[in-house]
Amino acid sequence: MRAARTRGLPGLLVALMIAALAMVCFQAPRAHAATDVSAVAAALRKGPVYVDPAASAQLSAPEADALAAKIKKADRPVFVAVLPANFPTQNLFQDLRTATGITGLYEIRLGDRFDARADSSVMSRSAVQNLVTSVQGVSDANTQLNEFTDRALANIHGSAPASWGGAANGSGVSAGALIAVGAVAVVGGAGAYTVVRRNRRRKEDERRAALDRLRVVVDEDITAFGEELDRLDFHPAEAGADDAMRADYERGLDAYEQAKSFMAKARRPEDVRAVTQSLEEGRFSLAVLAARREGRPVPERRAPCFFDPRHGPSVADTAWTPAGGAAREVPACKADWIRLVGGEDPAVREVETDHGRRPYWDAGPAYGPWAGGYFGGGVLPGLLVGTVLGSMMASPGYGAAYGTGYGDFGGGYGGGDVSGADFDPGDFGGGFGDGGGGDFGGGGGDFGGGF
Repeated sequence: MRAARTRGLPGLLVALMIAALAMVCFQAPRAHAATDVSAVAAALRKGPVYVDPAASAQLSAPEADALAAKIKKADRPVFVAVLPANFPTQNLFQDLRTATGITGLYEIRLGDRFDARADSSVMSRSAVQNLVTSVQGVSDANTQLNEFTDRALANIHGSAPASWGGAANGSGVSAGALIAVGAVAVVGGAGAYTVVRRNRRRKEDERRAALDRLRVVVDEDITAFGEELDRLDFHPAEAGADDAMRADYERGLDAYEQAKSFMAKARRPEDVRAVTQSLEEGRFSLAVLAARREGRPVPERRAPCFFDPRHGPSVADTAWTPAGGAAREVPACKADWIRLVGGEDPAVREVETDHGRRPYWDAGPAYGPWAGGYFGGGVLPGLLVGTVLGSMMASPGYGAAYGTGYGDFGGGYGGGDVSGADFDPGDFGGGFGDGGGGDFGGGGGDFGGGF
């Protein structure tokens, strides 16, 4: 038995050596200078750091390995490219992001210059700008890249892409190092894959829990709207009914059916926005119908009541100050407007939380899509500033989990997700050296206005 085991060991070692040598052969093309963005992107899909051979004096192989190991250990979607000073810069960030197809933060050291861009779902443009500015003037590439990366890892959201796995980074490395990596990859590849899957599963579990909590509130909204339709007691053939009234009623019925259908198909918290948007449109149609039946002027299109969208369209904006917050103007229905004018509290929509019933604006990030469908992106910033929901929605973390900001509650891709060319080009626009994707605080420091 022991002899059989002993005879099997050389076979295992040979297999490991063959795998390692195959990796060496596979990595061999990296000895040639990259001539286009595609070569850089191909390397970054395999590892977080790429050093062009023509820029190897900027960052040594051991330094590149250490930086790559740090990024992988943090499990964050940070991509680093060290390129020669004469590398083409036109649309560099946008083309690189398109070629990799992976959501994340991209930092580039180009000769003695540095700049970065990121998908807004992982880091806001202002955050990127501030980080870029913080390392301007650092001449040593290794110091600059590590300082920027350390600060970015403390602020970025999302996970490392699954394609990294146990692969080596894009810098030039020795054959001995590749043999060691090959041996480790054989043993640890399955473990790395398990970690990636666990992170993805955790994110999906969080989304599912948020949707389950939202479902209760949305079902209440749909039920309330159905009851409004019943109370309206409108019959298309009733005396005095005209085509305009029938069209209003039809739109209300369609909105009700659409809301139910959208909720039945919802798989993520972001999907709820379509539900509440349908309900808001339906309630306005019923308000118009009621005005026509009573001979009143058709009401103007206004946002629903801020305190509880089930109250229907607002009639006026009124001053309101949340507990511990600043005063602001909010749209209010007639009943809540009267309460506030009379010094009473409005009838606020409360929902269940881990700490008991709370106003929806203090209930957590899952209610962002719910509120976004009712009020739209342009209204929310002023309404929610200073509230728990407003603070969460303004953070990159909210963007990664539930959309990318006040105006976009659609799904979006999280850090490390493969999105291909489906990303906002504005996140990666501007010339190299513009300072993080925008003219923030006077440009990009030492870089000026780009090339």
